[in-house]
Amino acid sequence: MSTRMTVAERETFLAGTHIGVLSVPEGRAPLLIPIWYAYTPGGEIRISTPAGSRKLSLIREAGYVGFAVQQEEMPYKFVSVDGPVVAYEPTDPEEYREWASRYLGPSSGARFFEAIEKDLANWVTIRIRPERWRTFDFGKEFSCIHGAAFCGGW
Repeated sequence: MSTRMTVAERETFLAGTHIGVLSVPEGRAPLLIPIWYAYTPGGEIRISTPAGSRKLSLIREAGYVGFAVQQEEMPYKFVSVDGPVVAYEPTDPEEYREWASRYLGPSSGARFFEAIEKDLANWVTIRIRPERWRTFDFGKEFSCIHGAAFCGGW
């Protein structure tokens, strides 16, 4: 049995709430940055960053990035993509408010958003089109070896 996720599985997993890791070329090794993001199946990955950030400068220079998310508890899973940056646009405060609530919960998200709302006028949202996907679902491999009943307890 393959440990690869189906298209539906990988897109659903990527659309879940995970901290993403953005990879952008920088010198000898890539710059790797944990980051909040949004993704709707079939769409583009959206991340936001301050306009003056090193991250944005490197993204503009490269025009192409890597991005990964993972599930850190059993059964381990990950989705890794790379693709071109297809748009830079002003960050929508309402979308960022949704992200804050998604990642921090309603109460903490609202407090965080209030603290940074005025700064969002100077933020940029970057849209990334996933082109190449790599996936792994440890539960598929383990269930193949030991039977689905054993993995069901995770």
